[in-house]
Amino acid sequence: MRQVRQPVHDARRALASTGACLLEPPAVAQCLGVDETVWGAFAAHWEELAPDAYAARSGTRRLRRYGHLCLSREGTIDAKPHVAFVQPEESNPLYVDVDRHFEPLTDAFMGEPVLAALIRMLGQVAVCLEDADAWDVKVHPFRVVAETGSEGQPTPEGRHRDGVTLVTSLLIDRVNATGGESTVYAPDGTELTSTTLDTPGTLLLNDDRATLHGVSPIHPLDAARPARRDVLVTTLAPRG
Repeated sequence: MRQVRQPVHDARRALASTGACLLEPPAVAQCLGVDETVWGAFAAHWEELAPDAYAARSGTRRLRRYGHLCLSREGTIDAKPHVAFVQPEESNPLYVDVDRHFEPLTDAFMGEPVLAALIRMLGQVAVCLEDADAWDVKVHPFRVVAETGSEGQPTPEGRHRDGVTLVTSLLIDRVNATGGESTVYAPDGTELTSTTLDTPGTLLLNDDRATLHGVSPIHPLDAARPARRDVLVTTLAPRG
């Protein structure tokens, strides 16, 4: 894998000490090797997401896709067969024992150099939490939409765990939105960090084994237009 950069060292230290870390866009861009043109092309994939029927049952308009990959210690990334998304028992109270079927990532998204760079960077960070020969990587591009009279719920399940080792949220875009505060909690409910991801390229990471997380609803700033919040949630767990 490529040489570890300073932001990776910073993330490791923060995760080891507090369980959470916020990396600002310049640090993320340094690790991913992106500029505005590359970022714009990557963000365009959020126009190809599909409705999330499971979130719709609780009144949330959310679009998403889902992909499962494997990252080796050497940095090789392999796609795994597309199957239902299942979270471990007792990690997400809203979807206990529910096999959720989502549309797969498009071939173009799977082939994105930005995605590969992000996954390898996260693998370098995650070694501070567990020493794994290979990582199961779950990739979830989300778009949450809110209109006047109906809030957008990024986490309709509320405060929860994902049942993995490392959880990360990368802000892709945010339009006409207020709210959407991301909070990471200790198991006893103490707030470890709370921030609103408002600049594209901001990355929030947390140790899912030792923390819980949630995001507050979004609402339109301008009531005449819908609000949206685009994020890429990527999780890593040791491959068994």
